[in-house]
Amino acid sequence: MRWLGGGRAGGFNPGFANERAQTLLSVSRLRPDPGLSSQQAVPVDLPAVFLSSRQTRSSETLESECRCQRNLSILRRVHVEFTPYPLRWFNKSRLKSSMMATLFLGLFLFLLHPVAVPSRPALDLSRVLPPPALRYLLQDRAGSGELFREAVFPNGTIQRLPQTIIIGVRKGGTRALLEMLNLHPEVRAAETEIHFFDWEGNYEKGLRWYSRQMPISYPHQTTVEKTPAYFTSHKVPERIYKMNQTIRLLLILRDPTERVISDYTQVLFNRMQKHKPFQSVEELLVRGGRINVDYKAINRSLYYIHMQNWLRYFPLSQIHIVDGDRLIRDPFPEMEKVEKFLRLSPRINRSNFYFNKTKGFYCLREGGRERCLHESKGRTHPPVDSAVLNKLHGFFSEPNRKFFDLVGRTFDWH
Repeated sequence: MRWLGGGRAGGFNPGFANERAQTLLSVSRLRPDPGLSSQQAVPVDLPAVFLSSRQTRSSETLESECRCQRNLSILRRVHVEFTPYPLRWFNKSRLKSSMMATLFLGLFLFLLHPVAVPSRPALDLSRVLPPPALRYLLQDRAGSGELFREAVFPNGTIQRLPQTIIIGVRKGGTRALLEMLNLHPEVRAAETEIHFFDWEGNYEKGLRWYSRQMPISYPHQTTVEKTPAYFTSHKVPERIYKMNQTIRLLLILRDPTERVISDYTQVLFNRMQKHKPFQSVEELLVRGGRINVDYKAINRSLYYIHMQNWLRYFPLSQIHIVDGDRLIRDPFPEMEKVEKFLRLSPRINRSNFYFNKTKGFYCLREGGRERCLHESKGRTHPPVDSAVLNKLHGFFSEPNRKFFDLVGRTFDWH
């Protein structure tokens, strides 16, 4: 843009007068007197006439013209003429660049979205959760009275506290149970053991933190968490009860003697990998000719003692016991029972399981893909002296009988 005013605001500018004279000359040459024909119109030397007439003017006339010129100059300074800038930038190359930038921005925002799912209306927790459990599901810390809203996303998905927890037992088949349950399309399972209720450091972080460890799911799906150590922890039942009184619990158990040997095998393998010293299974199991009740693996297999603690807070109808030994031999019937207990539609089929002769146990088949559990599962147990095994069977005989009476069913254990 340019200023049209050419003179100084404070006085007459001769250069500006000459410029205006040249402009008038151009206009007069382009616009001849309409009273003359094209033959009569003759060129006129306007600069000469203009300047000669100016030279003959009086000083008063010149002074008057200077004043007019100053006023005109001031007015022209506030007038701006805009020269349109040519749209040179609007070409194919720039258009393609703009479109690519827009595409990448949209892709970036899409990837930031928590999960790629169809759009759904936002979730109303009061319609999804039973009224008695709503407060416990929203409570930030057990006993604090502080409430929080779980993460609800615009597409209707939610990151929420679990409706089902696999509470144990350690080396009872919890990982196999979780993997098989995860075959169901209406189940969303946490990938790792959270240890929220049994580790003080995690429990102090509150339920808000706990819910953030859960997978994102739809309202109609069931969120499942697995931490086998919950079953044998004395403080866990009360803490889970404070979170949700109506939660459904899964407990998978196996022969107590077999569970003890499996527990020892895992510890032995870990110590050997770290090049740490270890004791034989007989040294750990028997002390002074009797079963070593101080050995933690023995204590974990005393199901009767731990189950009593859970039944102080939850009725037996909220705890489904999975037979771990039968799950290994034939998974499908046990998973049918789990589906019914969790009130899931029957979607797990016998075709989802196949026996792997190389590994010696069942593997999973889903959507044409086959997969087995981690190589750490199904390790070969070290040989155990038969006399020690007989002592173990005798030791667990009475606790097992009490457990059968407590839960109202029997198991094929020694």
